[in-house]
Amino acid sequence: MRLAQNQLESHLKQDLQPLYVMVGDEPLAQRENLDAIRAAARAQGFDERTALSVERNFNWPQIQIYGQSISLFSSRRLLEISIPSGKPGIEGSKALQSLASKAMPETTVIIILPALEREAKNSAWFTALEKQAVTISLDEIAPSQLPKWIANRLAQQGQNTSAATLEFLAHQVEGNLLAANQEVQKLGLLYPKGELSEALVREAVLNVSRYDAFQLGEAVLAGDAARTVRILQGLQDEGEAALAVMNPLMWVLRPLVRIKQAEMRGENIVNAMTNARIYGDKQSLVKRALARLTLRQLEAALQKLADIDKTAKGVLIGDAWLEISRLCFGLARVRSR
Repeated sequence: MRLAQNQLESHLKQDLQPLYVMVGDEPLAQRENLDAIRAAARAQGFDERTALSVERNFNWPQIQIYGQSISLFSSRRLLEISIPSGKPGIEGSKALQSLASKAMPETTVIIILPALEREAKNSAWFTALEKQAVTISLDEIAPSQLPKWIANRLAQQGQNTSAATLEFLAHQVEGNLLAANQEVQKLGLLYPKGELSEALVREAVLNVSRYDAFQLGEAVLAGDAARTVRILQGLQDEGEAALAVMNPLMWVLRPLVRIKQAEMRGENIVNAMTNARIYGDKQSLVKRALARLTLRQLEAALQKLADIDKTAKGVLIGDAWLEISRLCFGLARVRSR
């Protein structure tokens, strides 16, 4: 059974199910959902909690041993299994399928996974888990949805503010939900319930933006020049090395070139994106970029990145950061033909 995040609260009013699977990379959603399940478990008499993290050379048989053992201190137990890589391997695959096929007595198991690639989603172990578990997707919040998300959080503590102030808050945290939540909580501590003026919010909120090069690539693909400039400035202010920014940009542009070439050959664009490992929401972002950018522009951008790489390594004379900024801003401001 699939469960949306906003459905979890009502679901937890019932007895806990034997198996839960949490999938996604959003840290705040993961923490809050885990806390909610743990709280429900305590209320229902779960007095023992065990947490396992699957790293290299993880001892998978210990899970079977755990299931066969009897707790000395509690009649009901909570077992959390975190798999940060999302790749349990052959032995782990068998263990997870076994776990899905037979529930542990008096035990609720939570399996915590990152966002999975298509291959993992179609695997035997994940298919088995999905059939038996309550699956919760830990979805990231799109930048366009962040002001609404902040508004909902403020409403939960009896506060509200203008649309302009919500946009200001969203820009300050730049997609970092942990930081956004901290700022909302801070506003709840500093000010009483009711309307918050923009002046009060600006005075209270610090610039907690956290940028990464993958956000930069998304902004360039979306043709959002203002956000591109903001992320570039943030990366520089945070002391990010030019080389650390270039590789993710390469990973964004190279598939785009291959897809554009396939498009010009008359091939199916969806198949081309699938072959380039572009899935889900990223496909719509890539389609918008393909509508704006020509093959010549994309190939020139890749060549420019190769030159910037030499500049960053001292082979060519120049300012690598300045050239990256010019390239990204130039690509972002190209309008659809």
